[in-house]
Amino acid sequence: MRFTQPAPVARGDLIAVVAPASPIDKNRFEPGLSWLRDRYRLRMETTVADQHGYLAGEDARRRDELASAMTDPEVKAVFTARGGYGSMRFVDQLPWDAFAEAPKWIVGFSDITAFHVQATACRIASVHGPMVCQFGAMSAGAKTALQTLLEASEKSFRFSKLQTMVAGNAEGVLVGGNLSLLHAMAAAGRLDLPQGCILAIEDTGEHPYRIDRMLTSLRLGGHLARAAGIVLGEWTDCAPDADGVTALQAIASCVGGLGVPVYSGATFGHGDVNTPFVLGMDVTLGNGELVTAPA
Repeated sequence: MRFTQPAPVARGDLIAVVAPASPIDKNRFEPGLSWLRDRYRLRMETTVADQHGYLAGEDARRRDELASAMTDPEVKAVFTARGGYGSMRFVDQLPWDAFAEAPKWIVGFSDITAFHVQATACRIASVHGPMVCQFGAMSAGAKTALQTLLEASEKSFRFSKLQTMVAGNAEGVLVGGNLSLLHAMAAAGRLDLPQGCILAIEDTGEHPYRIDRMLTSLRLGGHLARAAGIVLGEWTDCAPDADGVTALQAIASCVGGLGVPVYSGATFGHGDVNTPFVLGMDVTLGNGELVTAPA
């Protein structure tokens, strides 16, 4: 299954910065903007710093801001300011049909998984990676990795030294993101995983039993049956409860019997290193590695 890849971004291109979820922290946001401005032209509304309770402004404002960026023919990529919560509140109201006609890169993770899921349903590739509020604390190497991924005509990435949970090899298109958002989108009837996909998942701040419940729900709904393999990212702040069951043990109990290879330890998610990668790329999984498949 081939996904459409938006055109590569070039130095000097126009980049839109939007805040579709929770309010920004200006002390973390400004350094990220500074890094982007060194290489790209920026389009950003003054309302990006709005706050409405736990949201970065009213739904209509956040929706219209993102919709405008998605359909502006001059914009080459849409960078999200931060995650948190709020993306699902209007994901169904965005111009996905128009976006599919002229796609551009959507960059983000965590709550932004709602948009990745919808892009996957449109068979449009997107970038699972750091958001603007994280750029200031990123290493030079991490920034270069994101820049290269966006600007290279041939996208490639590799996760090595993965730990084997269930041995085996698989090939398929890489999809997924934050487990909580995948679960929520499934509950909304909006999760469309391609048959034979490689499913990448991560999360933060979840009790192991809740991770079990979300994975069990995805299994009962038939979603996990569509995966040919699973790769696990970071599970930050998902410490065991008094029963001592770890997040990885909970995950193993849910996916170990699916009959597909499962590997853990990929450096993406809410940990100190959030390696960017392309959702919608063909990959191979096995022997402790996840790598992009030859074109």
